[in-house]
Amino acid sequence: METPAWKEFIIETAEISRFSGRFFKECFRPRYEISEFLRQCYFVGYKSLALVAITAFIIGLVITIQSRPTLVEFGAEAWLPKMVSLSLIREISPMVTALICAGKVGSGMGAELGSMRVTEQIDAMEVSGTNPFKYLVVTRVFATTLMIPVLAVLADAIALYGAYLGANIRATWSWNLYWNVVFDTLVYGDLVPSILKTFFFGFSIGIIGCYKGFFTSHGTEGVGHAANSSVVISSLIIFLLDLIAVQIIDLMGLT
Repeated sequence: METPAWKEFIIETAEISRFSGRFFKECFRPRYEISEFLRQCYFVGYKSLALVAITAFIIGLVITIQSRPTLVEFGAEAWLPKMVSLSLIREISPMVTALICAGKVGSGMGAELGSMRVTEQIDAMEVSGTNPFKYLVVTRVFATTLMIPVLAVLADAIALYGAYLGANIRATWSWNLYWNVVFDTLVYGDLVPSILKTFFFGFSIGIIGCYKGFFTSHGTEGVGHAANSSVVISSLIIFLLDLIAVQIIDLMGLT
């Protein structure tokens, strides 16, 4: 008899919560795997930078080009840098960066740890006296939690530059005028919440990818399932976290 879908959802939610609790328990205990943490930061941050940068540039350019005709119709073309900068900083750049990393980093972690599980490398680490959870999971989750905000900030800057080029396709915005308008529009209430929520995005990507890989079963088929489900679940959680963040920001009057 198959387990009902709602029951599987509740069970998996509980397992992920327990897995997260184990992470917080292990992360403050020595020994600290600094070298592995730095290696994961390199893979999560530097290896994802090119993809994030290209995507952010194109998004900034396209949104500006698409928004201009509507603003021109209402005689509000001068508002173009204000509208685009607020849209990019508050919502679009953090979300796109997190979703790209969920697809690239989350799936990679699920597949890598899943392969180690089915080939019994994790079991061998446990037998040899190494703590595989601290070495494999804690370092990766810390890396995603730290590097996703860094990538999001870089994506903000690159997207705004793309928007600058888009604004100059049909009009002429000087470099100084464009950036003065952008920075006069943005306040800390726009920047700080958008950066803070990316820490939660990064943590979710790391914890889901590691959980799915760490408990992979059913051989090579399970590895593929772990990589796929890591992307799907972490993307869904990113959307839910963003919804919660928007509600909190609205209640605090920061919008």
